[in-house]
Amino acid sequence: MLNYNSNSITSLEGDHIHQLQKNILKKIILPRPLESHKGNFGHILTIGGNENYGGAIIMSSSAAVHGGAGLVSCATDSKNLTALHSIVPEAMFINYNNDVDLINAVKKADVIVIGPGLGENTAALKILKKVVLNTVEKQFIIVDGSAITLISDQQNLKTILANRKTIYTPHQMEWQRLSGIKIAEQSVSKNILKQHELAGTVVLKKYHTTIYHTNTPPSQLKIGGPYMSTGGMGDTLTGIIAAFLGQFHYKNYEQIVDAAVYTHSAISQKLSSSRYVVLPMDIIGELQNFMYKYASQAR
Repeated sequence: MLNYNSNSITSLEGDHIHQLQKNILKKIILPRPLESHKGNFGHILTIGGNENYGGAIIMSSSAAVHGGAGLVSCATDSKNLTALHSIVPEAMFINYNNDVDLINAVKKADVIVIGPGLGENTAALKILKKVVLNTVEKQFIIVDGSAITLISDQQNLKTILANRKTIYTPHQMEWQRLSGIKIAEQSVSKNILKQHELAGTVVLKKYHTTIYHTNTPPSQLKIGGPYMSTGGMGDTLTGIIAAFLGQFHYKNYEQIVDAAVYTHSAISQKLSSSRYVVLPMDIIGELQNFMYKYASQAR
């Protein structure tokens, strides 16, 4: 439930949006306890990547691994197996067309990412339904890419996700499909009302990405830029969010999402000082060093 009432929503067009600063990273990215094992840092399940778009789910899985997740399983088309193991040998493979294996993987996961490269055909919708129907309230579910489009006209799935810890990560066109609000009319007040109806967090990706939370007013990024306008950026973001939720689960989850989104853009901004375009794999390659910097400051 929102703890700011609907009468105040119309005033949230600018001044009342929380501007994210780098201090959010110091609150979330902390040193790991000495007595730790992989089970302490979350089991992430990424689901997507049909035979044409395997790269999307591989980037999401790789970002989750490099972002510190304890375990990462990737449910994807079997044609992506060789590429997955070549690029992310730390990730476990699941054939998402095997119903038993997929459902078992869903039940074991702490955080589920679904949508990167999944596609929008009948087979993709079947997988999406199977996953959502087998989730439970304690799990985080990050809905991205084609899964957002598929869910747009599936009211029963939206109802289930409204009773989960769901995070939608749409770009503006995907948000138009999910919310019914045209891009030109996507004001803060209208977005909040729709986000309240969905009862999930919404990370609206755009210049100055805005995060609409379930319990607090929106957060907004003032970093990032056109050097991030490359395919796979959103897929990488989902993996970072998943990794942060899996390992920093003892923190406020809304702040965890804020920190993950900030991390994604902060690394991009840093790299842009010497690169015309920042690629998703560039960000993934910098994650470990970037997180170490902030964890070491807290020692």
